[in-house]
Amino acid sequence: MPFIMATVLIDMISIGLIIPVLPKLVASFETTAAAQVGAYAWVAMAFGFANFIGSPILGALSDRFGRRPVLLIGFSGLALSFFVTALATALWMLIAVRLVSGALQANIAVANAYVADITPPEERAKRFGMLGAMFGLGFILGPVLGGVLGGISLRLPFFVAGGLAVTNWLYGFFVLPESLPPARRQPFSWARANPIGSLMHLAQLKRMGALLGVVTFASLAQFILQGTWALYTQLKFGWEPQQIGWSLCAVGAMSVLVQGVLVGRLTKLMSVQRLVVAGLVSSAAAYVAWGAASQGWMMYAVIACNVLGFAAGASLQTLVANAADPKTQGQTMGAVAGLSSLTAVLAPVIGPLLLRSVADAPRGDWRMGLPYYLCAVLQLCAMAMTVLHFRRQHADSAGTPVAARS
Repeated sequence: MPFIMATVLIDMISIGLIIPVLPKLVASFETTAAAQVGAYAWVAMAFGFANFIGSPILGALSDRFGRRPVLLIGFSGLALSFFVTALATALWMLIAVRLVSGALQANIAVANAYVADITPPEERAKRFGMLGAMFGLGFILGPVLGGVLGGISLRLPFFVAGGLAVTNWLYGFFVLPESLPPARRQPFSWARANPIGSLMHLAQLKRMGALLGVVTFASLAQFILQGTWALYTQLKFGWEPQQIGWSLCAVGAMSVLVQGVLVGRLTKLMSVQRLVVAGLVSSAAAYVAWGAASQGWMMYAVIACNVLGFAAGASLQTLVANAADPKTQGQTMGAVAGLSSLTAVLAPVIGPLLLRSVADAPRGDWRMGLPYYLCAVLQLCAMAMTVLHFRRQHADSAGTPVAARS
């Protein structure tokens, strides 16, 4: 567990480095605000589309050849992406390299499969919480460092991120052990590895059911948030990259606190199922509050209050991992990542377009929160599907039709 936690930490620091400065770099290739928002949407869509195609394939390859080689491929893709972005002189270069890096990058899915490989089902909530804490810690260090470096040079964070990706490749090659023994590896199948086949595989898992809808709605809300946070806070509060970096640092700090310390205690107080439902409700309230915030400090207050929302991710990941066959964890996690990537293709269209429709509102106006009000609705839909999933599970275990129980 310490090995994969270190890998994920370095990975997330390198990704977090570029978040505060990528919108500004993309904007440097366009002149009008509308064109800048549109260009950023294309860059984000390119990564999401390529990741939707590539993640299931890489996940299935990790079931065949092991987790470590596929992680090394992902680190190579990240390094290439960061260095080319730092040297880019035209928008098409950014889009092209995001396509390549999206196709090669399934680090999160493979890391989740790695944890599932080495963890018995009853301990997965705690272990995924520990992994989530590494994501959070990466988002404490990465965005702050990216904001500071971005104040020196807009391209400097990309060079540093590329260096970290190379460091992670070296760590993975020389230090990281393999988690999947040869006896548990599965033959590679294009029928299951292609994006459509992988989604069909997910749908066929007996214990997955409505969780597919939960993952879809929750991921779409998350990607809308990620894709608009920098643009939103710039428009609404006039934040600069350093301020954006500090706000993401606060998100990371809460993630570390909740997922690294509190998830284990929360799962003793309530079941994983109830924690997922409560977390989705808390997240819906947080989105509404972010959208309605009229001053920058309110964003921090909402982050601090959304404790259960930060716990929901690890709990949902536990439910998905427990629904998968131990021999196809990589394929399942890759398919889930592919499903999330499909929402990452939609989010850059939905979020920036909604934000652009209200961009002319006065600074601090509640209407500028329109993308986040939609996110709140998506979280409530995910919550409703979660409840439906658990009721069906309970009815199946009791041998009673859901309609009869209703």
